[in-house]
Parts: sequence; structure tokens; C-alpha cells
Amino acid sequence: MSTLRFDALKETFNRKPFEIQEKGRRSEIFGENVFNEHAMLQYLTKDAYQSVMNAIEYGTKIDRKIADAISTGMKEWAISKGATHYTHWFQPLTGATAEKHDAFFETIGNGRAMEKFGGGQLVQQEPDASSFPNGGIRNTFEARGYTAWDPTSPAFIYGTTLCIPTVFVAYTGEALDNKAPLLRALQAVDQAATAVCKYFDKNVSKVNASLGWEQEYFLIDAALAAARPDITLTGRTLLGHSPAKGQQLDDHYFGSIPNRVMNFMRDLENECILLGIPVKTRHNEVAPNQFELAPIFEEANLAVDHNSLLMDVMEKVSQRHQFKVLFHEKPFAGINGSGKHNNWSLATNTGVNLLSPGKTPMKNLQFLTFFVNTIKAVHNNEELIRAAIASASNDHRLGANEAPPAIISVFIGSQLSAVLDELENVTKGKLSPQEKTDLKLNIVGKIPEILLDNTDRNRTSPFAFTGNKFELRAVGSWANCAGPMTVLNTIIAKQLKDFKVEVDALVDEKGLKKDEAIFNILREYIKDSKKIRFEGNGYGEAWEKEATKRGLSNNKTTPEALKAQISEKAFSLYEEMNVMSKVEVEARHEIELEEYILRIQIESRVLGDIARNHVIPTGIAYQNTLIENVSGLKEIFGNNFKKLAAEQIDLIERISEHIAGINSKVSAMIEERKKANKLSGQKAAEAYCNKVKPYFEEIRYHCDKLELLVDDNLWPLVKYRELLFTR
Repeated sequence: MSTLRFDALKETFNRKPFEIQEKGRRSEIFGENVFNEHAMLQYLTKDAYQSVMNAIEYGTKIDRKIADAISTGMKEWAISKGATHYTHWFQPLTGATAEKHDAFFETIGNGRAMEKFGGGQLVQQEPDASSFPNGGIRNTFEARGYTAWDPTSPAFIYGTTLCIPTVFVAYTGEALDNKAPLLRALQAVDQAATAVCKYFDKNVSKVNASLGWEQEYFLIDAALAAARPDITLTGRTLLGHSPAKGQQLDDHYFGSIPNRVMNFMRDLENECILLGIPVKTRHNEVAPNQFELAPIFEEANLAVDHNSLLMDVMEKVSQRHQFKVLFHEKPFAGINGSGKHNNWSLATNTGVNLLSPGKTPMKNLQFLTFFVNTIKAVHNNEELIRAAIASASNDHRLGANEAPPAIISVFIGSQLSAVLDELENVTKGKLSPQEKTDLKLNIVGKIPEILLDNTDRNRTSPFAFTGNKFELRAVGSWANCAGPMTVLNTIIAKQLKDFKVEVDALVDEKGLKKDEAIFNILREYIKDSKKIRFEGNGYGEAWEKEATKRGLSNNKTTPEALKAQISEKAFSLYEEMNVMSKVEVEARHEIELEEYILRIQIESRVLGDIARNHVIPTGIAYQNTLIENVSGLKEIFGNNFKKLAAEQIDLIERISEHIAGINSKVSAMIEERKKANKLSGQKAAEAYCNKVKPYFEEIRYHCDKLELLVDDNLWPLVKYRELLFTR
């Protein structure tokens, strides 16, 4: 095994940057492999084009006859780009993407064939659903699942395959994917936000949620990663002593990008631009060999698809450059992990960002309305947001001094906090002329000036306002953005719906003017949600105690956090907003619990294997060398050998202690795993979390101590200093 380590290092040292060819100016090649408006205008009839655009803008259904015309144009475009196959590209509840390729090919008799792709094949397919997670939605004998075209996310070509973004549903009609609930949530927030917007602008007929994600990741040489069974099987290192130099000097953050990495980034960006993913930013992150990529924001559904596609593309491009890309939230102990910040906002079809103030008091009141309602929605549903970011891998990162804690809070900055404090004092009921003037000129009117000079940032906040958007910082780098975005847009939709009911009641029943009613309701929301706002440091016991005092939840582990998904409050919310049925919610909860159990189970097995089959034999081998040395000294020096061999004897004893520690802890862990395997659901997840997982650190402690004691030439596993600093 140590030979494998040194062979891998030798291979890495001989690497040369993979040469790439730029494919043209980015503005010219952007979306070249996407069936976008430009391509549709060239390949579709006027009626077919208009039908697709109506589906995108108004959600209208596409007639099957028109679908035939669309599929013909799409096929001709794809073949002209070198495509030979097509696939319905979907996002099952595995967290990854899925695809089954079929050729544009059919025989027509007499030894002849033709390229064929009909409207039926475009609109719907029936991939086997039996092996995808379903959470009890379907029985084994109901193996069929249906993929249905999502025209709001354009088809694209990757390699030689036309990929058609689709939803994935069971034979019984329930969603088996991440996209369907997201689309429903986006429809709900569109309807609720549009209704509220009409208080301020009657011309608003649609509101889109926007998303700009920031993808953090690690790049490790492929040979080094392959020499680590834990990275290969779990995506992270289960053991390994911290190197003498980690990220203490902050010299990696925003530093010069290594040559091999730069070529990988350029290659990746070329692929992204061709696929219409508007990547813009790249840089070194805090930890060694950690990097970040971020695009320009897009409509939320498209942004989610683009992030899922990006992760697929990154895997493929990294192979060309002999890298292994790590999306795990905490692949290395002792240094920063990786997140996927979700920057969210709402924008009208009239071009207005609803979380950005305008030039008039009325526009600023509109901003305040959506700003305060967002805070109130988070306040009312903080446990559901925590559940949306929960996973076995993200548990390692949350609260680990480089990421937000597991306690959900909202950061808005001291200036905006002062504005909300002022609004708390608005008179109940009708406003005096003086108060109206004061509100509009001195409080609401000055919001743009306040934000212009608002440089407050708080990296410890899970949900922070950053000028013209909210940033959900707690999403993990491995996650599919659809989960958090479904929850966020659903709770905002519910809150805006309730807000409109309350405002209308004050106008209709109390005779208040519209702006008076809005101020009255916002005042109460500000008071009700005050406990969720936090401006301080989110780390440490002080905030935990303060959060407990405020009544905020602190669900530190995934099994704890996921309980919020199946509360009566959650069922009621999803059903009222037509986002998910109770069956669909329960299925997702079951699937996420099962995934947690399996991930911890796999890590436990891998750790036990490495500890017993790699670490212990290496410790014994080095111990035998020491014993031979001590025996030789005794033979030469007789009774005086103890003084001369004191250090060796001490090493032999310490190695024995650590070997015994490893063996006993692995045995105990296996016993707890056997007990956990007899349980199911919540009880099994809690057993793996509270009984099995604690042994990980105890076993690791002894393994890492042995790494410091054993001869470097014998140590079988690639060390942290090699993984993090070999470039």
C-alpha cells in the first residue's frame, strides 16, 4: 500500500497542464449548444415557436400536434450539431442527475433506416422507476415512472446527446424528483407575489424568483485521490493528521491560481458557456486546493438545472485534467469546508427587483413589504429551512468556524435594523398627516442612501441580506439547490398570501388607506419576527444560549432536523400552497433518513476496513522493526541496552496502545452498527448518529497518532500535506 502512495506521488509530480483551445469569444459562443430562442427561431415554425414561448411565459400546455413540429425542429438542430442520441434529463431523489440515451434511429423495412424523434418522445417517456428512491410512493410491481418535458428549461447538447430537462413522476402521479415540487413552489410564489405587487403597480403580471449560486469545491490530483480508499468511497478523508501548514497564513485565499487548476477552470468555463451557464467568477478559496465558481443570477428553475449540470460537467472535465473534484462539505478535517451559497431574490416582468429599493417612497414601501415578509417567513419556518439544508455531509460543516451554525437566523445589518426599529413605532390604525410625511421622507425615503453605504457583512449568518437579495449561506456544496429553493419559495408564497389577506381586511373592514394598512401589518410582522434577527457572531456557546432564550431551534444533527419535514405545520403548508401532498412529503423524509443511515453506515465500514487492514498492519510492521533494533542493542550492549533503547521501547509501547485503541474501538463500533441495523427509520438514523458515528473521532485519534509515530516510508495512505499541497 505504501508503494501505491509513492507511485501516486511520482505520477503527480510528472503531471503537465492539460492544454486547451479557447473556442472563441464568450459572448459569441454563449449558449451555442442550447436550443434557445435563437435556435428556435431558426428551426421552428412560427406557431411552434409561439407555443413554446407561451408555455415558458404563461405556463400554457403545448398541443400534441404542435409538439410534433417542435420535436422535428429540435431533432434537425441537434443532428446539425453532431448529436446522435437524445435523453430525458431528470433529477431523481438520489441528489444526482439521471439519463437514458436513445438514438435518433428507427428501421423502416427493406434494410433501410431513418432518423426519428416525434412529439410523443419529446413530451413524455417511461424510464423504469423501480431502482430510484421512492419513499414508499410506489410498489415494486409499479415499476413505471414518467418523465415529462419542462419547456421552461431549454434542451441542450452535451457530447453527442440531446438532453431534454424533464420532471419525473410515479405511475400514481406523485413527484419522484426535485424539479416538480420546485416548479410548483415557483408558481405559488409567482401568484402570491404578483397579487401583492398590484398594490404598487397594476402592470405587474408575473414575478420570477431568481437564484445565483456560488459553488465551492476542492481539486485533488486523481492519482492521489485514488490512493485513498476513503476519498474514493465516501468523498472525504476519514482519517489523516493535519499538516504543519494548513490555512493559517491565509495565503491561498484569492491567491494566484495554480497553472493546472487554471487550465481546468478555462476548460470548464468553455463547456459552461457553450451550455448557456453564465459563469463569471473564479478564485482560490480559503483552504489549500479549494476553489470557487459563480455565475450571473438566473430564473430559479433554470439556475437549479444549471448547477446540477455544472456538477456533472465538472466531474467530466476534471478527468481530462487528471483531477478528482470533491463536492463533500468537509473533505478534510482542520480546514474550511465547502458551501453553496444561494443568493435569492424576486423580480417582476416589468424589470423591478423587489428586494431593491427605488427612487420613490412608494417603491421603497414595496421593497420594505417584500423585505419584512421574507424575514417573517423565515421566522415562522426556521426549522423547515434547517431541514432543507440537512445532510450527513453538511453536518460536518455547519458551525465549524467557517460556516453558519445550525441555528437559523437573519442578518440585515445595523442600518436596516435601525429602520425596522423605527417602523415598530408606527401608530396603530390611521396615520396622522405628520406621521405619513415623516415615514415617507425620513424613514422609507432614505432607504436607498442607507443601502448605498451599507457594507455590513456577516459570514456566520445562515440567511443574510446583502444589498438587493438574501443569501442562504448554509446550503452544502454537495446539495441540489432545488430542495432549499422549494422550501424558501413555498414559505415566502404562504407569507405573502397571508399578508394580502390581512392588508385587505384592514382596508375593507377598518377603512384604512392601502399604505396605512401596509404599515400597520409590517409593524406587527417586525415585532413578531424580531427574535430571528441577529447581528452578532454566530459561533460559540454565547449565541447558542441566546438562541435558546429567544426560542430558536438548534437542531445540530440531520436526524433531529428532518423531523420538521413531517410536522402537521409542514404538511399543511405544502398542501395549502399546492407544492407537495402529504404522501410526497413523507416519501422525501423517508428517503433523506435512509440516505443519512446509508452514508454513515458506508463511512463506518470504510473506516473499520482502513483502520484494521491498512493502519494496524503498518503500525505492527514498524513496531517489529523497532523490536529488532532493541534486540540488537541488547545483544551488543547487554544489560546497558535499556538506557540506549529507552526511546525505542517507549515508541513500541505507544504504538501498542494505539493499536489496541483502534482495535477495541472498531469492535465496539461494529457492535453498535449491528444494533442500529436492526432498527429502521428515525430510530435507525438516531442510532447511527448517536451510537455509531461518535466512534469515528475516537478511531481517527489513534490512527492519526500512529501516522506521527510510524516511519513515513511505511505509511500507506497519502498524507494531508500531499493531498493539499501537491499541485
